[in-house]
Amino acid sequence: MNEHRWVVGALEDDPDQAGLLQLWLEKAGYETLLFANATEFRRRLGSESIDLLLLDWMLPATSGLEVLEWVRGGANPGLPVIFLTARSSQADIVRGLEAGADDYVVKPPKPAELLARVAAVLRRRGTHEDAQSSQIDVSPYRVDLNRRRVSINEQEVELTQREFDLAAYLFRRHGRIISREALLEQVWNLSPGVTTRTVDTHISRLRKKLALSGEYGWRLTAVYQHGYRLEQS
Repeated sequence: MNEHRWVVGALEDDPDQAGLLQLWLEKAGYETLLFANATEFRRRLGSESIDLLLLDWMLPATSGLEVLEWVRGGANPGLPVIFLTARSSQADIVRGLEAGADDYVVKPPKPAELLARVAAVLRRRGTHEDAQSSQIDVSPYRVDLNRRRVSINEQEVELTQREFDLAAYLFRRHGRIISREALLEQVWNLSPGVTTRTVDTHISRLRKKLALSGEYGWRLTAVYQHGYRLEQS
């Protein structure tokens, strides 16, 4: 499997600002997805997975605050979100953070500061730590990335190489919706447009092998028209 690059989404209607964000993020090693408006973001979030969202407050037709409330209200509640906006008053900053944003950056951003804040939010949410660590501990599960083994209460479970890749990808992102397209691209190295049932088949096998139907407090569930989510039951 190819080394995964973390995906940062940017909901930004100014094409010049969006282009700058993409340049800075990709130079720092992130994959970037750009969304021009809230409608496009909502539509594409069902078929593309991101690890963090940079969110403008002032958008056409809706506001970034409404988008954040939609995300936190159930679309993908665990998604890290950083407001990136020209609204700089103390009241706005407090309002954005109280609505559930993980951080707040005022435009125009300084590239080094923005990248540091992205890394810090991902680290606090556990994404970077999981990526850097040799193992992922989600009690009672342990994913050993070096030995490519998964254990439950210290008892190793026999998995195929593909099943291990899938398990590692899901455990790194537990609590978040992961689309079938993202799994095809990141675990199978296939084009997201390929039509195949292999993801669903492997998900079913993994659910049985790792008892992810609530037996140990975790469920691997299908999210209608979006994909899958590994979450505590």
